Amino acid sequence: MTAQHRLGQLLMDAAHGVFPAADGSIEVVPSPPGRSDAVIAFSAHSVIAAGLEREEVLARLDPQDLGAPMSAEFLSWLAGRLTTRTGVLDLVMVAPPPENDEALPKLIARDDLVEHPRLARSRKYRTDLRCYSDTEDRALIVVGRGLAERWEFGLEVRPEHRGRGLGRALIRASWSLVPRHETLFAQVSPGNTASVRAFLAAGYQPI
Repeated sequence: MTAQHRLGQLLMDAAHGVFPAADGSIEVVPSPPGRSDAVIAFSAHSVIAAGLEREEVLARLDPQDLGAPMSAEFLSWLAGRLTTRTGVLDLVMVAPPPENDEALPKLIARDDLVEHPRLARSRKYRTDLRCYSDTEDRALIVVGRGLAERWEFGLEVRPEHRGRGLGRALIRASWSLVPRHETLFAQVSPGNTASVRAFLAAGYQPI
């Protein structure tokens, strides 16, 4: 069996409440499996997974500045070094599966939505993509394998159905889309406060 990537292991451990030491460490590790390199910040512990030499990366950072790996200056340098563009800053969130899903919305596969803009965006970052909606077609849910091959999902509720708790219910229902032994992550923009509130209300917590 192939050993799990260091970043994937750290994220899975954090999902189960085991966090890396908050000692100011900066880990430099190889590029993770998947379509993106990444910089991940835990509490006082950062991981730079980009396939670069440790010495080169650490030379660009102030070891006394815990926020340096997430700074615009460093991320811009890293993107240039990798000849790519900087992405976005997301909260990585996770929750345990709901104990009772009988009252949750039922989800159906939607192969007819393969050209939906949200799915097109997801293809840049995820593999094994699958698309679903609720039976009343009020929202779109996209599930796939993202950074370090973790199961991730996102959803988009139609504007006319927002503000009624549907997003929260669909977030919980999305657990049915992956095997019970798997962990289902979400990456949420901190600026999308409505989405952050919905995920928090559904039991998701940032790690």
